[in-house]
Formats: sequence, structure tokens, C-alpha cells
Amino acid sequence: MAQDSLHRYLFDGVSVRGELVQLSDSFEQLTGSKEYPAPIKNLLGELMVATSLLTATLKFEGSITVQIQGDGPVPLVVINGNHEQVLRGTARWHGELADDITLQGMIGKGQIVITIEPEKGERYQGIVGLEGETLQECIEDYFERSEQLKTRLWLRTGDVDGKNHASGMLLQVMPDGQGSDEDFDHLAQLTDTVKNEELFTLAAEDVLYRLYHQENVKVFEPKNVTFKCTCSRERSASAIAAIERQEVEKMVVETGNLKLHCDYCGTDYEFDSVDIKAIFDQNSPSSDSMH
Repeated sequence: MAQDSLHRYLFDGVSVRGELVQLSDSFEQLTGSKEYPAPIKNLLGELMVATSLLTATLKFEGSITVQIQGDGPVPLVVINGNHEQVLRGTARWHGELADDITLQGMIGKGQIVITIEPEKGERYQGIVGLEGETLQECIEDYFERSEQLKTRLWLRTGDVDGKNHASGMLLQVMPDGQGSDEDFDHLAQLTDTVKNEELFTLAAEDVLYRLYHQENVKVFEPKNVTFKCTCSRERSASAIAAIERQEVEKMVVETGNLKLHCDYCGTDYEFDSVDIKAIFDQNSPSSDSMH
């Protein structure tokens, strides 16, 4: 089957649209940079699927960051994705986590922050309390409050033949005002019957046929989903250049070098005193002439 792809589809004569995403390699790459406990790995998989599905709803070029934050043993889980379906993410935690810990048990009192950043235009942020028992309930709650579009999600993670899988589906009433609750509820009931094994092992077209063979479904060209971090030594150097030069030089004297760590992919970038001098000389040539 085609792995790591997102399929968008429409129902003829019904103002409801759907999406199906199936991830395996990208899920393993995203979670491979750290020794994540199983509950966090599953939550990252669900959040990865949800972010992919949400990114596919964008009508412009840009990115979505979906962040769960709280006061529990897992204070932060975040996934960032763009209109090209390039995803990255990370999580922070402390202490031991029981395998059967709940979402509320992990995050504690928390919230979901969804940040939408178009490449051109205004940045938008929506915040919703973490009140549902599952991630999909919380994101459905976000849509109900902020978008006023009837939306259902199905988020699944699991192992098949030693490979990690994260898959999911989204149904949403079209914003044209033509979608009826009856049509949506009927399609949601059909989608409720999807099995994890089908999502993890069948081709997307086969999953859609099994669920909707009595409907007229138009499926669009699939989009590949990939894991890729956008960090680089150049970006790290730019971040250093934004700090006061004296402060950076003092840190280098104290530690011997400056190390920047990327939480998303686990890469470390090290800069010694020669590197630091070059960064500041390059970024502020006029500052030397003032002394």
C-alpha cells in the first residue's frame, strides 16, 4: 500500500468533504530522535495525524502548529506541518508514565493552541481547553467553537508487523451552507465502522470503498506526507546573532563553546569562540568601527 500519504475526497451531491491520512515511515522518523514512552509516542502519532488533516484544510500556503500544553507530567506536545505536508514535532515529559495513562493524566490541566501562519497575511491563533477525554474530542471541540463547521475526526495508532502506524480520517461539512446534518451524520456513522487494521494495512482507495461503496465519492490526487526538520547551522547562527554579543561571549568563556539543541530532530549545533566572532562580525560590521 502507499504509505505516508494524504487523500482528500468529496461526496457527490452532498456538501461534506473528507480526508484520510496514513503514516508509517514519517511517524517512525519523528519519534526516533528520542526514547519516547509508549503513551507519548501514541499521542505524538495522533497529533501528527490531526495536524496533517488540519493542514490539508488550509486554502493558502502556510503552516499550522498544534500544541498541547499543561501542568501534568507531559507539559508539552507539539506538531508543526505546512501546506506541503512536511511535518515535525516533539514532546517533553518527566518521570515514569504508566502504559494506560489517560490524556488528562499526561497533560493535567491544559489547553490546545492551534496557530495558523499564512506565508502572506495575518497569523491566527485559536485556544481551547483540554476538556475532552481524547485528542479527537478536543479538536472537534475546537472546530465547533472557532470554525462553527461540523467536524469529526478518527485518530488511530498501533503496530503492525513491527512497524509503527498512525492513521486517521476527517469529515467536515462544507462552508457553503448546503450540508445537512442528516447527510453528515449518515457519513459519520459509516466512518465509525473503520477498523485500525484497515487503516494500517489497506490502500486508501480500498478503505474508502469499504466505507462508502454506496456513495458517489470523488477522490483527489494524494499528497505525500514527510518528516523533515527545518533546523540548520545557519538558523542557529541567526538565533545567536539576535542575542547581546557580550552575553554570548561570556557564555563561551564559561562553557568553552555554545551548543544549540533542536528539540524537533535532536540535532546539536556547536559554536566555539572563533565561530561566535565570525557570526557577530558578519552580522554587525558597523559595530567594530564604533570602538
